Amino acid sequence: MTTREQRKDDHIRLALGHPVTHSSFDAVQLVHRSIPAIKRSDISLETPLDSLSLNFPLYINAMTGGSKWAGEINEKLAIISRETDIAMAVGSMHAALKNSELIPTYRIIRERNPHGKVFANIGADVPLDLAARAVEMLNADALQIHINAPQEVVMPEGGRDFTDWLTNIEEIVRTIDVPVIVKEVGFGMSKETLEQLYGIGVKTVDVSGRGGTNFIHIENERRPKKDQSYLSEWGQTTPVSLLESQPFQQNMTILASGGIQSPLDAIKSIALGARAVGLSRAILTEVESNGLAAAIQFIETFKAHMIDIALILGAKNLDDLQQVPYVLSPELESWQRQRKLKERSK
Repeated sequence: MTTREQRKDDHIRLALGHPVTHSSFDAVQLVHRSIPAIKRSDISLETPLDSLSLNFPLYINAMTGGSKWAGEINEKLAIISRETDIAMAVGSMHAALKNSELIPTYRIIRERNPHGKVFANIGADVPLDLAARAVEMLNADALQIHINAPQEVVMPEGGRDFTDWLTNIEEIVRTIDVPVIVKEVGFGMSKETLEQLYGIGVKTVDVSGRGGTNFIHIENERRPKKDQSYLSEWGQTTPVSLLESQPFQQNMTILASGGIQSPLDAIKSIALGARAVGLSRAILTEVESNGLAAAIQFIETFKAHMIDIALILGAKNLDDLQQVPYVLSPELESWQRQRKLKERSK
């Protein structure tokens, strides 16, 4: 097994054993509406995503690939995606781009879900030709570009040069013929980052905030001395990142992931401006602990409960959900004020 393959298996193992933290969405309270005045069959949460259309604003977010175990998991995730009719992002495809023997651990996704919406995934340092190859490998409907500077710094074998990331992303965005989603990996985004990305033509971002799988924790566990645990709270939570994104929500498509623990968290994300919500570790844990059928039922129940909450709120569609009034905790309100964030109109 190569070092990269071992790292992929380490990531899965450590993600499955990852400690569960309290939900950062507890700091957001949706305002109850006593007379919703709609019926459940009125509700449709179909949503556009750049040039794509998602039947439901939920997707399996990037997790794994690049080892035998990762390939087995990807096969299960592809079946879950197919059976629940939600989109799926593959994990980082660096391994397959460097070693063709690992391509099947990713391609199995398209084999098991030939008509589903699949997102390829590369890092910000991958050049245009390899980005195009990643899309071609999966006949992908979109391309995620993950940005993960804190993970790289803590990773024992990680990169330390980020000077070409922005120009590389710009070239891919301007050239590639599928929608490009720039995705954080759990450290959140700021208005400054969003301004950078908007300035180079990025239309869609996944703010992926702190609160879910913590790659500083995971990479620190792989360090011989485990000496960078003090960085484990680095970054912005997903609710904070969504507040940071509000000045850009009219011009960019905002996606949310990171710490989504319940259907209510997902609906709160949409109320804060997200157009769709990604789940990763919750699905991984379900399928590896309880099996394929249980994971499919988990997603179907999650979707049904999101619709139930939309019904309680009197929201027929995603646009209605994004007009739901909410109250922020003093801490979030202070962040919004100190950062001089322009709140979206309601």
